[in-house]
Amino acid sequence: MNEESLTYKDAGVDIDAQNSALALARDAIRSTFTAGVLGDVGLFGGLFDPARVGCADQILVASADGVGTKLEVAARAGVYDTVGRDLVNHCINDVLVQGARPLFFLDYVGTGRLEPEVVAALIRGCAAACKEGGLALLGGETAEMPGLYRPGDFDLVGFLVGAVPRELLLDGSRVEPGQLLLGLGSSGLHTNGYSLARKIVFERLGLALDARPAELEGRSVAEALLAPHRSYLALLAPLVEAKRLAAMAHITGGGLADNLARVLGACDATIDLDAWRPPALFRWLCAAGGLERDEAYRAFNMGIGMVLVVPPDEAPAVRAHLAARGETVFELGRTEPGGGVVRWG
Repeated sequence: MNEESLTYKDAGVDIDAQNSALALARDAIRSTFTAGVLGDVGLFGGLFDPARVGCADQILVASADGVGTKLEVAARAGVYDTVGRDLVNHCINDVLVQGARPLFFLDYVGTGRLEPEVVAALIRGCAAACKEGGLALLGGETAEMPGLYRPGDFDLVGFLVGAVPRELLLDGSRVEPGQLLLGLGSSGLHTNGYSLARKIVFERLGLALDARPAELEGRSVAEALLAPHRSYLALLAPLVEAKRLAAMAHITGGGLADNLARVLGACDATIDLDAWRPPALFRWLCAAGGLERDEAYRAFNMGIGMVLVVPPDEAPAVRAHLAARGETVFELGRTEPGGGVVRWG
């Protein structure tokens, strides 16, 4: 038998393409390195010394997340760097609400057929957000898996480690009845609710990405849906360090009710839905999809990306800090005795 010799590339895996993608992103990755990074790009494991960034005795806080079906919108639009920013900022916010500052980040890209420019754009987006947040893009993995992913399909996942001094840890134990609930605006859908949003926009309404419905107030569908997930790190880290907050809740999947409940401990909360007007994107999606109130507020953040739980005596200083940075603050309600239940008022 004289059969032609097979290669890994014949099976759908192109190692040279993986190397090319890394080469295209290497400078962006190196630009994120902080004083804690040991070694260079390409080691089997990323090396990080917490002592070199003043975190030797601190508590480590870890988070893992993905971008979800926002990736499908990015692929339709051919815009890949923004979802890298989404991923990093989402993970930053998840450790921030525990009081932690991010130290380093790792990315994972899985794809059916590796396109070096696409993968490099994803990684460069991660690197840009890491650099802005002061954390290192320490390592990652790119996996080409034909047969598991269809050509053109890809997934993007991230893993972040941060650190917090024990005295600054926010774990819900400081929440007491009578504390204020202050809401901060989101920049859009962030990274949640896209399966429902896509069904409304692309299936029910049949719109293209370049459509500009009047309800979006001048923005295209692509601009509205791909608005990057906001990072609250620079805004809120000073309040954590000054011990002005009892808790924080990052409003992601499950909306206000599910996420605020995670930090209430032995308290309940009643949210005044008249405290803010959901932005145009959310009003449009809710109307076009005929969404019931509870469904809308659980699928989407409805314009609130972060909730601060603030002791009354700290409220003036917190408000002043936020106002000085041009932040609009929505007073959503107060905590009350209970057991972690969120209601609408």
